[in-house]
Order: sequence, then structure tokens, then C-alpha cells
Amino acid sequence: MSEAPPIALLADETAYAEAVQLAVDACAAYYGDGASPLDDDAYDRLVRGIAAYERDHPEQVLAASPTGKVAGGAVVGDVPHTVPMLSLDNVFGAEQLADWAASLERRLGRPVAAWSVEPKLDGLAISARYRGGRLVQLVTRGDGTAGEDVSHAIGTIVGLPDRLAEPLTVELRGEVMMTTAQFEQACAKRMAHDGSTFANPRSAAAGTLRAQDRPYVCELTFFGYGALPFPPDDASAFATRLRELPHSQIMEWVAGQGVQTTAATPVAGVVADTLDQVRKRVEQITAARAQLPFGIDGIVVKADSAADQTQAGFSSRAPRWAVAYKLPATEKITKLLAVEWNTGRTGVIAPRAVLEPVELDGSVVTYATLHNVADITRRGLMLGDSVTVYKAGDVIPRVEAPVVHLRTGTERPIDFPQVCPTCGDAIDTTQERWRCVRGRACRAIASIGYAAGRDQLDIAGLAETRIQQMLEAGLISDFADLFFLTRDQVLSLERMGEVSTDNLLAAFERAKSQPLSRVFCALGVRGTGRSMSRRIARHFGTMEAIRAADAEAIQVVEGIGPEKAPVVVAELAELSDLIDKLVRAGVSMVEPGVTPAAVGEAASGEENHEAPAPPLAGMTVVVTGAMNGPLQELSRNQMNELIERAGGKASSSVSAKTSLLVAGEKAGSKRTKAETLGVPVTSPEEFAALVGAFL
Repeated sequence: MSEAPPIALLADETAYAEAVQLAVDACAAYYGDGASPLDDDAYDRLVRGIAAYERDHPEQVLAASPTGKVAGGAVVGDVPHTVPMLSLDNVFGAEQLADWAASLERRLGRPVAAWSVEPKLDGLAISARYRGGRLVQLVTRGDGTAGEDVSHAIGTIVGLPDRLAEPLTVELRGEVMMTTAQFEQACAKRMAHDGSTFANPRSAAAGTLRAQDRPYVCELTFFGYGALPFPPDDASAFATRLRELPHSQIMEWVAGQGVQTTAATPVAGVVADTLDQVRKRVEQITAARAQLPFGIDGIVVKADSAADQTQAGFSSRAPRWAVAYKLPATEKITKLLAVEWNTGRTGVIAPRAVLEPVELDGSVVTYATLHNVADITRRGLMLGDSVTVYKAGDVIPRVEAPVVHLRTGTERPIDFPQVCPTCGDAIDTTQERWRCVRGRACRAIASIGYAAGRDQLDIAGLAETRIQQMLEAGLISDFADLFFLTRDQVLSLERMGEVSTDNLLAAFERAKSQPLSRVFCALGVRGTGRSMSRRIARHFGTMEAIRAADAEAIQVVEGIGPEKAPVVVAELAELSDLIDKLVRAGVSMVEPGVTPAAVGEAASGEENHEAPAPPLAGMTVVVTGAMNGPLQELSRNQMNELIERAGGKASSSVSAKTSLLVAGEKAGSKRTKAETLGVPVTSPEEFAALVGAFL
């Protein structure tokens, strides 16, 4: 549950006046072309600071103050709304939500009949007017009393049909926004046109909705959140019924007219009978936030009953029967200070953004991913840029785009490396992801160390210093050479006695019998990791089958799409000599439990209907906490291997798609999240009994 973020502290009347002007200017820019100098969180903190100052100094309140006004008072529309389009008051955290609910029930003099709980979509509110079932006008919220006519956008908004299922005259209200995919497409179009990109999906949607003279069209998305009679004094039977329906039933009707709502998303609106149920749904929506293909910045909680809403009424700027439960910001504007270039163990040269520290989603972010040179070029990034940074849940922070309208002229181009930053050799720039021409040999120590790691070949005693000795002595050039080392060669290394030599040679021998999934993972194929290596190994069963597969066959494996499959095939071709060397060394190239018959069926896309279903078939399982009993000695990777041998899919994070959580001691937040989402939880002992045949 979130807590109220800090506010902007205003020291005196001058600081207050400056803050008011900044807020008004930011609102005007945002509701004009989407080019606000402040991100949402910075604006919210500023306005709360203004409100706090006004509470302490009521005699100094300026008429231009944004407090108590829709859109901060910066927007004046020319199309009157039939019913005012108001903002929502905010709460932060469970305690404030409880206080608000109690105040509403005191106003009603009785408990609220039922609560509606929906996501608060991060877009722009609009009114869509239909006559005889045909969409005739779109109007922005404006100042809440009147808005701007943006009917020119009709036909470019997904989810808002030109005609309803019934020939009715009605006003629908909802949110216009850009999904993640639409935002990427819009940035690509703008970059091709003028070399710049949009700062974030919301500003892109704001600018796009009002644009009439662009030579390119950007698609938008609509989610309906309400309906009301049009005109408001309509006395027809339909209008009368619409006024009496609970909000939840209105939303069912809206969806039935062919209008998009959140009903088909993981964060669909629900009706809750108690505040505890409201809190549970808030936690569920919060947990799903990072995986959504569109942005949300909170959860809307409202009285579901029309009678409750009518009795509660409105304040000057917000309904008293609804509130926005705000979530921590996942997107903010900060400065791009520098770009660091690092060579990975496969030779890929990756850029990393160094940022002016910024708090995002509960943690301070200093670094963010930039993916590759092509990505930097596409986004038009420069050193010194104000950039939008995104982070949610466990997602690695990423730089979205430069905020072009905040440039001062002091920004500088980003220098791309001319040689490998690690070894100084040439760079292969023929693909989007630049790579040292030496490939894995550039970071041989890292590559070999990774292959020998606990979750790969598990070669105990092979420290980084020992690998470096072997490389400098010319004994090895890759990890396959480890299996050809003689006792005398190992003994010749500095500080290697007979016992440590024999132990290391024994570890090499044990590593030869590791399953194919671990051997494949040790190869470090780009685009794969431990989980993907297990899936590939269990799909094909043998290294021979994997090497014989083309991109189409590789793509059948879950999680490998049309872009990744050719990369995997190309990587395997590049690693051909290394794999041949491993085969000659006698390293296992078979995945236990996958029979030759099953391999052939998997390759052809057919199933073995005679084989009994394993206990975890079709299940996604997450493990957390310390294991005990029969599972006590298993590492997390070994637990994941066990899950997949038993037919399940191992995952590291709990979501609505999780089938089972194995919770050991000190399970922590994952257990809490699973219980909130209604995910079954089992103990290590119970799980061991379930998958005992696969231990």
C-alpha cells in the first residue's frame, strides 16, 4: 500500500507565487500539446505544497492558484459539458482510504451499499457523444465546465466505435491514452518525421489528440468509465433507467455496446461489499501494474449505487462519492549525465545510462538500460538531456525518451565507442547489438567463469584467479578445454597441490554428467538464460536435435519469438566448434527424462497422449524462502529444474498467472502477494511429496 509522497515546501510568499506560476504554466503546456516541464509526480508534489501553504496563509491565496480547480484552471474550453467533468480527490495508503470511506458513510448516515474498484488509467478524460448510436462529437475535459472539440480524432481511437450496438443517444465518458505498443509506433513516426520523440505515453496522447495538421497519424486507445443521458434532462425510459443503474451495471452495458472497458484486462473493475475487499482488490491491481500494456497511476474507489452517489453529491471540483487511491510514480523526468560502455561475457557491447538520482517506485534509480546504439539513435538521446525514466515492480529501469522541449542548447552528442572498451580490439557493427570482434574471447574469464558457475556446470574450486592462470599459461581458450587438462598441467599452476589438483579434476569429471539444460546454459547463447535453457533442452532432448533445428523449429519453444529464434540459430552456428569439442570430451548432451520418442513428437509439434501427465503439468510455480526437509539442499536453480522436470514452469515473481507458491521460512512479500491474489500456497514438505517421483 502506498504512502503520501513528500510535498514541495514553500518558504515564503515569493516562493508560493513562483510555485503557482510554475503549476499554471505546466498545466497549460500539458493540456495544450503535452509538453509539460514537470512529470506527474513533480506536479502533484508542487500542488500539494501550494495547498499546504494556502492552508497556513489563507490571506495570501492567489486567484490563479491551481488548487480546487479542474486542470489547474489552466484550460478554458468552448464546448460546454452537459454535466461537469470533475477531477478526483486523492488518498495515499490504507489509512487515508479508510478515513475517506468513513467520512462518506457519515455523510450518508449509513454504510455504503457496495464499492466499485477500478484502475485509474493514465490518460486524458474525454466525452464521446452519440446520436442515434452514431459518434458525432468528442470533447476534452477542459476546465471541467467546458472542453475543446477534438472530433477530428474520430476514427483514430481504438476501442471507441463509430456506432454503438444500439441506436441510442447517450454520452460516454472515458480515458484516451497510448498503450506501450502505440507509444513505440508514435515515437518511430515522429523520429522519421522530425528526428525527435515523445517524452512519455501520456504527453504523446495529449499532443496527438489535439493535433490536426500532422503529416502522420498516431493511433490512440479508449477505455470507457461511465455513461449518462444526453442531453441530461432526457426523460426517455432509457435515460431514466441509466440514471438508476449502479455503476457496475452501467459498465456492463457500455461494454455490451462495443465500447472498450477494462473488463477484458487483468485489472477489470469489480464490486466489493466491504472495505477489506476493496483493499484486497487495490493490492491485486497494484501487483498487476508492471505487466500491463498500458499505464495506470492509481485505483478509483467509488460508491457503486446510484442512490449513494446522488445523496453524497459533489464538491466544487470532485465527486464526494469517489476517490483516487494514488500509486507510487513509475515514471519521472531526470538528467542523463553520462553513458558507460561495458562488454558482456558474450562480447556484446552494452551502454548504461548514468542518471541524476531519482526516486521511482519505492527505490532510488541512478542507472538505467539503454539497450544498444541503435536504440540511442532511434530515441535521439543526448548527454545533458532531461529524460523520462520508467521503472515498475522488478523491471530494470529504462530510459524512455528525451524531453525535447526542455533542451537548453547545452546538450552534447553521445560518443559511441570506436574500439572494444574492454580489450581495445575492433567492433562488429553489422547488427543492432554491437559486439567485440573477439566475441567470447574478449571476456574469456567471465565466459568461462559463468560456464563453471553453480547453476551451470557447477565446477567447484575453479576460481577466477585460477581461470586467469590457465589462460595466461595457454592451457585453455574456452571452457571446453577444461575437460582436456591433464593432471601434470593442473599441477604446474602456481599454488596447486596434489589434493587440490585431484579435487579440481574430479569436479571436471562430475561436470561432464550435468544435464543438457545446464550444458546449454553454460554456452551462454544470447537471448537465453537458465529458464530458457531448460525449456529448450526439454523440448528437443538432445544437443543434436537442437543443432538440427532451424529458426522455425526453435520458435516453437515457449518464450522464443520470431526475432529471437534466428539469433539463437546463429549463435549455435558460431558455437559449433565449442560444442564439437564438448562432445569429444564426453560431456553429456542429453536431457534426462526426455525420451527419443518424445523428442521427435516435440519437434513435430505433436504430443504423446499415452504418457501420464506429470503432477505440475500446465502450472506456473514460484519458490520463495528457505527450503527444508527433502528440499533443504537444493539451490534455487535446482528447485526450478525440479519444477520443470515435474511438468511445470518455474517463475521468479508472483502474479495473477501463478498457479502455486512454494513458501519456506521467511517467505516475505511474495507470500503476502500470493495470498492477496488468491494463489495457493504450499510448504516445502507438501511440495516434496507432490513431486517426489522427480526428486
